[in-house]
Amino acid sequence: MSKEFRNISKVGYMLHNGGLDFKKISDTEYEYRTTLKDFHMNAAGVTHGGFIMSVLDSGMGTAAHSVIDGKAVTITLDIKFISGSRSGQEIIGYAKIKKKTKSLIFMQGELKSNEATLATAEGIWKIL
Repeated sequence: MSKEFRNISKVGYMLHNGGLDFKKISDTEYEYRTTLKDFHMNAAGVTHGGFIMSVLDSGMGTAAHSVIDGKAVTITLDIKFISGSRSGQEIIGYAKIKKKTKSLIFMQGELKSNEATLATAEGIWKIL
């Protein structure tokens, strides 16, 4: 659908932490990306889990907002951390809308870097 990524970080946390680019793949699938910086790393030298969670939440939340008129908020986000990433790497996220009701959006997400899966997620967004 969308050929190019667009920056979705206009204000707030994600803008302050490097920004996030986003594009629509289909009516139910979306892709997003960012490049890791030194300040995203934890004491062990790998990407801080809190930042991984924020990228998943922001990318999946943007996908949720893409299928509604109005706003939605995260009510659950279950994340499985699988592997690590380092400064300078690009991470690419995928969001898939599994089901949408009048009041809820059920989603799956994944983050990858260099073809390795970093984390997977399942979440529910409440339509306000």
